Amino acid sequence: MEGPPSSDFCSVCHGDYNNPCQANCSHWFCGRCIMQVWHHGSTVRPCRCPLCRRQITLLVPTEDFLRQRYDPEVAEVLQGIEAYNRLFGGQATGLLQRMQDLPFLLRRLLRELMDPHRSLPLVIKARVYMAMISSVVYIVSPVDIIPEAMLGIFGLLDDLLVALLCFLYVASLYRSLLYFRHGGSRV
Repeated sequence: MEGPPSSDFCSVCHGDYNNPCQANCSHWFCGRCIMQVWHHGSTVRPCRCPLCRRQITLLVPTEDFLRQRYDPEVAEVLQGIEAYNRLFGGQATGLLQRMQDLPFLLRRLLRELMDPHRSLPLVIKARVYMAMISSVVYIVSPVDIIPEAMLGIFGLLDDLLVALLCFLYVASLYRSLLYFRHGGSRV
């Protein structure tokens, strides 16, 4: 979806979304509201989601929000979001954080890959396709690190591990693209 659900509301101000952005935990907030949450706590650490309490390490504004960039109030909020992403979006995250971000990033990536009006940079798209194709080829090939014929269901573990590693790689590529697209490349 390109924006928050129409029947939903901001969990911070309990009103309709005003300049919405999505956090890496998949929850939506008004841009100004999530900036207030961040400024209310420690500004040297990423804030936690008011709903699920996960660390917010990436904020992604909607396209409509970005189109209003020249409105002074919107520009101020966008500058705050870009500063937030510069501070916390490029940080090294642990495996648990990457696993928690995986559904959010893969859903967004799939939506972008299927949208004919949206184009990812060619290098990123080629890397994504290469990783996905190579993992599928490994999974369906008879050559395995742990053969299924010898160990039965346990032989599938290496296939699942390869698929998980592929998904984590693709998600990290897409996260870096989002990071640079929404504030990481601006100084």
